[in-house]
Amino acid sequence: MNGSTFGNIFKITTWGESHGKAIGVVIDGCPAGLSLCEEDIQKFLNRRKPGQSRYTTKRQEADQVEILSGVFEGKTTGTPISIMVPNTDQRSRDYTEIAESYRPGHADLNYDRKYGFRDYRGGGRSSGRETIGRVAAGAVASKILKELGISLTAYTCAIGPVTIDPRHFDKEEIFRNPLYMPDSQAALRAQECLEQAMKETNSLGGMVECVITGVPAGLGEPVFDKLDATLAKAILSIGAVKGFEIGSGMDAARSTGLENNDGYDTDEQGKPVKITNHSGGITGGISDGAPIIFRAAFKPTPSIAAPQKTINRKGEPMEIRIKGRHDPIIVPRAVVVVESMAALVILDALLGSMTARMDRIKDFFAPLL
Repeated sequence: MNGSTFGNIFKITTWGESHGKAIGVVIDGCPAGLSLCEEDIQKFLNRRKPGQSRYTTKRQEADQVEILSGVFEGKTTGTPISIMVPNTDQRSRDYTEIAESYRPGHADLNYDRKYGFRDYRGGGRSSGRETIGRVAAGAVASKILKELGISLTAYTCAIGPVTIDPRHFDKEEIFRNPLYMPDSQAALRAQECLEQAMKETNSLGGMVECVITGVPAGLGEPVFDKLDATLAKAILSIGAVKGFEIGSGMDAARSTGLENNDGYDTDEQGKPVKITNHSGGITGGISDGAPIIFRAAFKPTPSIAAPQKTINRKGEPMEIRIKGRHDPIIVPRAVVVVESMAALVILDALLGSMTARMDRIKDFFAPLL
């Protein structure tokens, strides 16, 4: 009913609330025989868990993962994989004052309008903790993709007014600073902006970029299920994402056909290659073999201590100062969420494309016939 399931073949369903007993995901459609342990998933969850730096919420959650089903003797069995992360540091009392009012920028009012009821403790299902299930599933998808030679790299490319300089790009730098920026100079400037916003009890937004390499040509369907359309849906389903662009994105609208078209050539083996990549690795809704490059724009954290105007459940105007432990910026912890959702899309598209051509179906089943 509330859209908690994503995917066609590699299908996931996330469950749980911010202040419930636990949060998690059920994965259906994972092939049997994949080596998988809790540490594989924990590495991903550690990148999104709270308390990593002064720029994240002080909620102290270990986010310790447990695999409940679907794995036996270190291998996936082909049956549903259930993954759980207990909530251990809830402070629901921080939210008692907003039980009868609506926080600006949050889903409070719309949840009440839709369901006639809402879980005001941290937002329930609309909380950022819902992404734990996405990241856990993304870790599994990423491991499968890695075995196929496909890799994903996501990072913060902008925070507030600060944008990374491509000339200073350093992949190793992504994990050296708390903002996951691949440009050390930009990271320092961004931290200065964040410090100022925190002094003003305010918050900042930013942008995450993701690069996917090794994707073969031919993924995606040409009409409603274009690969870029599916990626857009996946990324825009992440809370706080307000914009998505791929390749040249919005700049394409300001260019000419000669500037934006990607010309073709052949490589040393005589295979077609693109001279440029303005399309971001997807042409006509189908992957074209070039790196897939897209960006997601995140709004500023809506939970801020500065006074804001709102109304209560009776419709009466009031002023609110949001209490609790909140991130002054969502972006750094969202980097791995973007990467995980992209992995889910690419893997599902790979599995779906296996039936696109009769010759490949014959090749697959020939040894069995």
